[in-house]
Amino acid sequence: MSATGTGLTNLEGHTEFDITWPWHRPGGLRSGTTAVLRVKDEAPSLPFVLPPLLRACDSVLVVDNGSTDGTPEVTAETAAEAGLSHKLRQLTYPFTVARAGAEHLAVHERSVHSLPYFYNWCFAQVGTRYSWTWDGDMVLTTEGEVSIGDLAWQVGDVQSIIRVPRHGLYLESESKGYLDLGLRNAEEWGFPIGPDFVFTKAFEWEIRTTPQPVRSIGLPHGLCVELKYLDGDEFAHWTDPESFATSYRNKRKRREWTVYNALLKGEVLPGVHEIEAPDGVHIVDHVTREWLPHAPRPLEVGLPV
Repeated sequence: MSATGTGLTNLEGHTEFDITWPWHRPGGLRSGTTAVLRVKDEAPSLPFVLPPLLRACDSVLVVDNGSTDGTPEVTAETAAEAGLSHKLRQLTYPFTVARAGAEHLAVHERSVHSLPYFYNWCFAQVGTRYSWTWDGDMVLTTEGEVSIGDLAWQVGDVQSIIRVPRHGLYLESESKGYLDLGLRNAEEWGFPIGPDFVFTKAFEWEIRTTPQPVRSIGLPHGLCVELKYLDGDEFAHWTDPESFATSYRNKRKRREWTVYNALLKGEVLPGVHEIEAPDGVHIVDHVTREWLPHAPRPLEVGLPV
């Protein structure tokens, strides 16, 4: 998918959801950072996700894609309780989006049902010069909030990509969880907004284009956890989770699938830490505010070779 011209039209003719590239809008882009969350049924996670993210960024855009659990209401309430409603913007994307994997591969990238079109539409609503691709279950630790906030003034006018390591936190209850430090994972989540950084179609999912050369900055481990619920369907957005075993590109998902199913059987794999929170403290708050920030550095991540 190319960013030539002023925007994109979709194949279905939904003109109200055509894309206008934000750098072509009158006035252009302003300095600052925006975190963009594409969410569906993330009400349980957002009270943990949003407060540190709202504090760390200049603005947060939450795009709801068919939630039935009150996600938009929880989003607004969480921002209000944090006193940060002025940093929040909410939008709705009403079209069913293809699941990652084979379903995604079968959909034309300029369809409103495709992952790249959905992502491009979401990021076309951003008004700042820098953006964070964020998920509705990614929670910053105390260090992570400070790091993302501190980067805001450094990346606003520089062509830099930021890689953010995150660690799966599998939730058994409000007081018990399992933190997976056995996987080394640092995906690219911070990008400038501009014609060199748009979304296009890859085999299993969308991918953001990048120019060569471009500066890539990796943040240290221990700054972000990804919430996973052992009583939920963590792989509903994939066409066929069994395919994780057949492609090297799915290495991260294969690890998640393995850890998740092992925990359901009562097995704690190497690299996974069983953690219990003190009385009266939620496990997510305990891990992000106490356990990870106080773990010895450098944080031991990855399995022994």
